[in-house]
Amino acid sequence: MTSEPPPSTPPPPGIPSSGIPSTPPPSGIPSTPPATGTDAHPTPPTAVAPVRSPLSDGQWHRLHPLTPVLRGGLFLLVVLGIVITNLRDRLIAWFVPGMSEWEQADGDPVDYVWEHDLWLIALLGVLGILLVIFALFWVSWRFHTFRITGDAVEVRSGVLFRTHRRAPLDRVQGVNLTRPMIARLLGAAKLEVVGAGLDANVKLEYLSTTNAEAVRADILRLASGRQLTELQDAEAHGVPLSRATVDAVSAGITGLIEGVDGDADEPESVVHIPTGRLITSHLLSGTTVWLILLIAAVVVGAVVGTPWVLFTIIPTILGFGAYWFRSITKALRYSIAPTRGGVRITFGLFTTVTEVLPPGRVHAIEVRQPILWRRFGWWAIRINRLSGRSATDTQSLEMSEVLPVGTRDDVDRVLRLLLPGLTDAQAHDLYETGMTGSSRREGDPFTTTPRRGRWLRPLSWRRNGLRLLPEALLLRHGVLRRALVVLPLARLQSVRISQGPIDRACDLANLTGHTILGPVSGALGVIDRRDALDAWDAIAHAAVAAAAGDRSHRWGADAPGGDAPVIVTEEAR
Repeated sequence: MTSEPPPSTPPPPGIPSSGIPSTPPPSGIPSTPPATGTDAHPTPPTAVAPVRSPLSDGQWHRLHPLTPVLRGGLFLLVVLGIVITNLRDRLIAWFVPGMSEWEQADGDPVDYVWEHDLWLIALLGVLGILLVIFALFWVSWRFHTFRITGDAVEVRSGVLFRTHRRAPLDRVQGVNLTRPMIARLLGAAKLEVVGAGLDANVKLEYLSTTNAEAVRADILRLASGRQLTELQDAEAHGVPLSRATVDAVSAGITGLIEGVDGDADEPESVVHIPTGRLITSHLLSGTTVWLILLIAAVVVGAVVGTPWVLFTIIPTILGFGAYWFRSITKALRYSIAPTRGGVRITFGLFTTVTEVLPPGRVHAIEVRQPILWRRFGWWAIRINRLSGRSATDTQSLEMSEVLPVGTRDDVDRVLRLLLPGLTDAQAHDLYETGMTGSSRREGDPFTTTPRRGRWLRPLSWRRNGLRLLPEALLLRHGVLRRALVVLPLARLQSVRISQGPIDRACDLANLTGHTILGPVSGALGVIDRRDALDAWDAIAHAAVAAAAGDRSHRWGADAPGGDAPVIVTEEAR
């Protein structure tokens, strides 16, 4: 059975039923539907809140001039060079006069061209090909434009087949900044505006690094709801709305001229991962265990069977080595810090990715600890979030890791960023009862597997359990691989109870909290049927109450101290 949270009280004006704020357009300007795709039509720009980049003025702008090259033109030039190198004999025979005479001669065709004074014709031919290629690049760049208004981020591209993509600001889930190695050398970066939906992202490839940082800050500010609050506060204090708008724009222009940027001084990362710990954590992962077992199986097979089987392990080792190298380099230069726009996460050695995760966009959190990490006290954290990508996209899965490996103190710092309002007592309670606790301890607050179901969880029945808090559902499971899942009730989609034939025979049930697709699972099995029904009913009512009081999706729009804590334990209340 599935429980959908019943409709709650209507949201205040300016907030749609989805719970994500939208900024109403000024009077006289029609609102635009939140559509995304290739068939979206251009809409007139609305008034833009104070911005720090001239590219966020609501007008159409072009991207970095090297965009065609960085988006694939460089690869095209390399392939073209390889083709010309391998087919130069045939190409010279086609484009250079005297083909029949050259075919009868011996030696290199380049020597033939030089000896017969045909090098000028050859250079003109090469120059002509390059001019055609760069003309195509220029036309592609000329027709690739974008604009940022008070309502959306829009991108138009294509020459023969035009494409217009639009990301409404009230559906923005985050803004990612990626700097591939070659683009970083050329001083360029690309922005990816993460939308709420499948294939809903809008990419700005490429901008100069300085412009990319400023544009990202503008998009986050426009999407945060802070601009609406500032204007409403000004009007409440007797300042006319038109005057407040003029003052806001004037302040933005002054800040632009004077170079004042509130996000320029980024706070230092709250977590620092030593390189040795990062490498050791990958070597002590489950992947290493499987590799050792595979090597042992191959060696045994070679001893008792055919020795040539040993050669099959070489590509396997190379594949695992490439996987380790890619995983380690991706986690290098890791940093996580709070900013005005949300939690800023940076990682990557060769290709640097910077993601700003706004509050209210985390749908599930999992804190896990493999058994080989237990001696060192290491943990890892990953989340479910809307990425705007396909569920099978490998980059989407990589960006779900918000803490590759860290100590207990590191976990506390990251959880405080992902769960605003988490106090010291609550963090200690999560660790003692959720991350390391079990029913073996006296006063365990989790509802665990009953005695009749222990044979289905012979190792983890003491840890397998759930706990409902006023703002979150906690799911605890695993012994060899400890895990604690936190599901914020304000973003819980539904709750399901299911039973198989064995569950019905033992009067057991399985409970699943549904969130968006991601690596974190909200499923918990083998609990008492009556406990599952009670939890199902309590979660449905608690989710409505949490959603009605949640304002974390409007970061910066509420007064200081007005945000409700994400997790509050019974003891704290």
